Amino acid sequence: MMQSKFQDMSLSLLGFGTMRLPQSGVGMSALVDENAVNEMVRFAHERGVNYYDTAYPYHNGESERVIGRVLSQFPRESYYLATKYPGHQISSSYDPQKIFEEQLAKCGVDYFDFYLLHNVYENSIQTYMDPRWNIIGYFLEQKRKGRIRHLGFSSHGYMENLTQFLDAYGDVMEFCQIQLNYLDWSLQDAKAKYELLTERNIPVWVMEPVRGGALAALTEPSEQKLKALRPEESVAAWAFRWLQTLPNVKMILSGMSNMDQVTDNIKTFTTGNPLTQEESSLLYEIAAGMKNSLPCTACRYCCSECPKELDIPTLLSHYNEVRFDPRINIGMRMDAMPAQKLPSACIGCGNCSRMCPQNIDIPLAMKEFADALSKMPSWAELCRQRDLIAQKNK
Repeated sequence: MMQSKFQDMSLSLLGFGTMRLPQSGVGMSALVDENAVNEMVRFAHERGVNYYDTAYPYHNGESERVIGRVLSQFPRESYYLATKYPGHQISSSYDPQKIFEEQLAKCGVDYFDFYLLHNVYENSIQTYMDPRWNIIGYFLEQKRKGRIRHLGFSSHGYMENLTQFLDAYGDVMEFCQIQLNYLDWSLQDAKAKYELLTERNIPVWVMEPVRGGALAALTEPSEQKLKALRPEESVAAWAFRWLQTLPNVKMILSGMSNMDQVTDNIKTFTTGNPLTQEESSLLYEIAAGMKNSLPCTACRYCCSECPKELDIPTLLSHYNEVRFDPRINIGMRMDAMPAQKLPSACIGCGNCSRMCPQNIDIPLAMKEFADALSKMPSWAELCRQRDLIAQKNK
């Protein structure tokens, strides 16, 4: 198993993510198949995977319980357990002590090796920094007591948000988990985030390395191009191999849902075989074809002519992502924007399109984007549904 060095620790470069565990049933009330999880974890543990990642809301609160029970069969010093504080979830109040004690009990442990502030983004950063809740102060105290060994955070936020948080708390954050893969290298500006964290000497943890499975199931022509160069590698392995070229990546989390994924991932991480520059260029070419993007170059000529003062390039960037793959983090990002800055605020005057060098029909794009958002549940509603199911499962 490939290893990475983090301070004085040796981590398996492959981490076992528990957000997409095998389930019985469908929908938000589906139950985790604990027998299948046990088989998968035993197989991974025996082959050197020593990092297991969960979070308070995963599987409506069941992920922590299941992974805690499954890992209890192994010596505590043989694995590293990570979980997260749900400050990104919308609530009228926040009680880090209550949640933390509950998490320790659910996982059946006395301490967490790694603990993260879950998704510091535009709509949660003030919650994490609010002195009323003392969230960061509380967890720093738990670290001093040895109940947290290493404290970090995850983020789906923009560069400005990430920079703001690092400026305030970068000196006490030991690692940062971001969405990073060869598609989001440009689509979500992950390249700039990776470079910022590297400049700040903060190790990078990777989430969504295969973009929720999208990078493991490409079009047939794209898959054939990859197979021609590496017939022995799976399509998913290419995404992992690309990440292995980034020296500041210390942990690559894979949310594995079945044994086939576990075995293929362990095969990929048994020996190092990073991509060549030519092979990486092929992935960027494939990524460009996947985006189905409106050709906005962010020249911002449109902005000066918009009577509603919309940030049109940013909205088009969001819309491009929705066109590719409607993700929950888009809903979170849009919830963080004031109503007067949403695509629904567009009045369709057309001034923007007349100024656009790329001849984009911007009013049409704003209308289509607004329609797409109207069909997506709000982040507040998703949090409410999860809370109800979690209470029912207790």
